[in-house]
Amino acid sequence: MLPRGLHCILCGSAFAHGEVEYTCPRCGDAGILDVDWDYDVIARSWRPSAEHSIWRYHQLLPVEERWRRPRVVVGWTPIYEVDRLAPTLGVRALRVKDDGRMPTASFKDRASAVGATRAAGLGARAIACASTGNAASSLAGMAADLGLPAVIFVPASAPEAKVAQLAIYGATVLLVEGTYADAYDLCQKSVAAFPDLYNRNCAVNPYLVEGKKTCGLEIAEQTAKRIPDVVAVSVGDGCTIAGIWKGLCEMQRLGVIDRLPRLLGVQAEGARPLVEAFERGDERIEPREARTIADSISVSHPRNAVKALRAVRASGGAMVAVPDEAILEMVPALARASGVFAEPTAAASLAGVRLARERGLVAPTDDVLAVVTGNGLKDVRGAMRASSVQPPRRIPPELDAVRRELQR
Repeated sequence: MLPRGLHCILCGSAFAHGEVEYTCPRCGDAGILDVDWDYDVIARSWRPSAEHSIWRYHQLLPVEERWRRPRVVVGWTPIYEVDRLAPTLGVRALRVKDDGRMPTASFKDRASAVGATRAAGLGARAIACASTGNAASSLAGMAADLGLPAVIFVPASAPEAKVAQLAIYGATVLLVEGTYADAYDLCQKSVAAFPDLYNRNCAVNPYLVEGKKTCGLEIAEQTAKRIPDVVAVSVGDGCTIAGIWKGLCEMQRLGVIDRLPRLLGVQAEGARPLVEAFERGDERIEPREARTIADSISVSHPRNAVKALRAVRASGGAMVAVPDEAILEMVPALARASGVFAEPTAAASLAGVRLARERGLVAPTDDVLAVVTGNGLKDVRGAMRASSVQPPRRIPPELDAVRRELQR
């Protein structure tokens, strides 16, 4: 079924579905919209489909049945118990949801699958986005699947592996000589100048957050018999944590779960404007230069700050900022305890759990689920900077050489 409509999170103005695609006409770009559903109607026939993908929740997604969807399988990623790492973080139990297993190896495939489907269904000539890397590569992959041209704006500092993905998928890649904010602003100007470009940027396109909420829908369904006390998420623009919260709330409303977890939003120390606003108790963002190894959350001006802050506060949760050294430490720690290779951005959620525990924001009795938002192969250079990662040892092809190495 289609959404009931949309409303502006700033002024509360309501719009019919199809009346507005992006932001509130009264509030401009700051007037981020939220998609409204008739949950009473949905509840009468609510039942996930048999698909093990985001499309099992088609009743809660803003796409028409007749529209062609990407063929690659997006969503329904596994959740693993990581008992050996729980004591290190100081919590009773730890689980991770591994979204690094997505088709383009990141959480962002959820939003891009919905965005590309809408763009193609609405007859757009091409689809565009600005990104530090993952949203770009996910969009390039989903658009390629649908045969839809993609135009990608990324800062020139984006990791080589992520830029390579874009080129492989055949996207038009524009490396912007500047920050992510510069790339975002240029993308916004381009979409305004060329109306046949569909805007995939989650900060202004409320329908993309509906794709991100599928992670929350899945967490609720997969953990219904043992709901976590805390869900930890790395935070950049704020769209991801806001989407996950919406999905969790919808599943409670539909009776799939009987309580909601607290959210723990984690930023990097070098990019912490949302943490500062959370600690002040307001929604004011003070942009400043972002510097962190975690490129996907290296955001100086979060564009979905209000939704993110309200989600964390509504959950009774918290926000923390962690240094790059702590983030890098978690990459090999998680890999060695679970076999899950997370990129630095994804590992930030785990570093945040440990810091939150030290500050008393997470209890030693808490059952924690951390969302791993991207695979480590996305940023191998970053992962190799962890202090506990030793470089390979070069040896001659001799058994004695092997013996010497094993006896070290």
